[in-house]
Amino acid sequence: MSGAEMIVQVLADEGVDTIFGYSGGAILPTYDAVFRYNDEHRDAAGREPLPIIVPANEQGAGFMAAGYARASGRVGVVLVTSGPGATNTVTPVRDCMADSTPIVVLCGQVATNMIGTDAFQEAPVSAIMGSVAKHVFLVTDPYKLESTIRTAFEIARTGRPGPVVVDLPKDIQNWIGEFQGTGLLPVPGYRQRNEAVQQNLLTAARCKAFFALLGESKRPLIYAGGGVVNANASAVLRRFADRYGIPVTTTLMGIGAADTTQPLSLRMLGMHGAAFANYAVEDCDFLIAVGARFDDRVAAIPDKFAPRAKRVAHFDVDPAEIGKVKKADWHHVGVMIRDFDALLAWGERHARVPDFQEWHAELAQLKKTYANNYDRASELIQPNYVIEEMNRHTGGRAIIATGVGQHQMWAAQYCDFREPRLWLTSGSMGTMGFGLPAAIGAQFANPDRLVIDVDGDASLRMNLGELETVTTYDLPIKVLVLNNFGDGMVKQWQKLFYKGRLSASDKSLRRKDFVKAAQADGFRYAERLEKKSDVPRVVREFIGFKGPAFLEVIIDPDAGVYPMIGPGMAYDQMITGDFIPSRSKPTDGSTPSGSSMF
Repeated sequence: MSGAEMIVQVLADEGVDTIFGYSGGAILPTYDAVFRYNDEHRDAAGREPLPIIVPANEQGAGFMAAGYARASGRVGVVLVTSGPGATNTVTPVRDCMADSTPIVVLCGQVATNMIGTDAFQEAPVSAIMGSVAKHVFLVTDPYKLESTIRTAFEIARTGRPGPVVVDLPKDIQNWIGEFQGTGLLPVPGYRQRNEAVQQNLLTAARCKAFFALLGESKRPLIYAGGGVVNANASAVLRRFADRYGIPVTTTLMGIGAADTTQPLSLRMLGMHGAAFANYAVEDCDFLIAVGARFDDRVAAIPDKFAPRAKRVAHFDVDPAEIGKVKKADWHHVGVMIRDFDALLAWGERHARVPDFQEWHAELAQLKKTYANNYDRASELIQPNYVIEEMNRHTGGRAIIATGVGQHQMWAAQYCDFREPRLWLTSGSMGTMGFGLPAAIGAQFANPDRLVIDVDGDASLRMNLGELETVTTYDLPIKVLVLNNFGDGMVKQWQKLFYKGRLSASDKSLRRKDFVKAAQADGFRYAERLEKKSDVPRVVREFIGFKGPAFLEVIIDPDAGVYPMIGPGMAYDQMITGDFIPSRSKPTDGSTPSGSSMF
């Protein structure tokens, strides 16, 4: 086989069923090999086993692979050329690293004898990607090509998942050799660390110590992060929470780990988390962190995060997260499904089920008193209302992808999620333009699911070209754009913290006609919604349309995201806005420092 044919065969052996990529000179041998493999292995219906999905640009390919990976739990694959093809994937690679998403990026490179000569479309991929990827390989020995590709998949999916980049010189792709069909690179340090985690069983003594802490608690709280979803541990965590009556709040990345429609769910905590969730964090006496990292959007002031928690327990797969931000009194680094199975088994034999009825009553009152809310009487269309109406139709079973900004937070606050892997968003990096390509990747991973991209006008602009990708492949994706004529979250911060100086964030004078753009790209359903009274009908038509659908909603340009915890503030300084009560608001009618004035 040629090196390119070996690459394709390894992809097939790894179970890859979709490739996202953009061609170019340095990767053409592999593109040609994919073409020939597909031509030889079509099924009876003429379907290709390894279809290549072509985006508008390589950044789109990276986010499509990320959406595919997060919606399916499988490794996403990107195939791009050298130079700008590779560098256009830097942002998706960093995004996947920050959110622990497994993808493999295969990028072409100039021939080995030309590396370092500033050849046409050469870029130092190893140097560029080394600081943002989980691992980078440059293949210079053709006899190691097979094992390198297999090892890339191993590293991407194991331990704490992440992106792996493989730099493939063109002469390596053209080399002819014997296909071995087996073999991995020797990466002993990595495998030893993974093996240590795999072998770190949760012993009876450690289970006993955990249940001793739980037995002392009257107000326990599970704080679940994206690690629960990545570990496919949502089901066992739910069983544990239900068995012992422990409420669950999640990070932005952990949404879906708990069924948001169930009484024990407190939805999302943190900077824009539900007020009742943040107050529950303040009140809890035993915090159980599971696959979460105490990042600054949740615990900006670690010493004041969960201030009444007498004990903190921490489960994770990455030992680097233990004690990194907040000290844990009890911790375990291991395989999450196995760990909670062990806890449940030990608890069945030795632990009584605590009575947390008083705590449950307190939380029920918090959820009632401090529920998410907005200006329901406004004549302008409030974004929250649109999301609520959409959620009535989806019932918490649709895949929701978002860009980054206010629309992202409204979707997190007002959408229900009954299962994991239904919520796709750029968490740690906060990458605008993530939503549409991620939705495309998710639709390929789940062709029978309803997939909706909830986007903002500014975020959609970042990868607007992918509208054509939706219609090119006739994907039934629904694109909902909440248009407030600018960078809404930036404007909110500028109003709150910069005396209302809207520096470069107000785009009300821009002339972009999103509906015409969607129509030009082939959307047969492309509508603009401007009247509040039309919201129920139009949203119903939009969701029910058979095929790609685009809906632009002109929302209140001054609508804000509340609650909000300002940068460097603790939960007791939470800004709840005008429509959500606050425990810190004075009764004399005055406005406390940092409260809703905008």
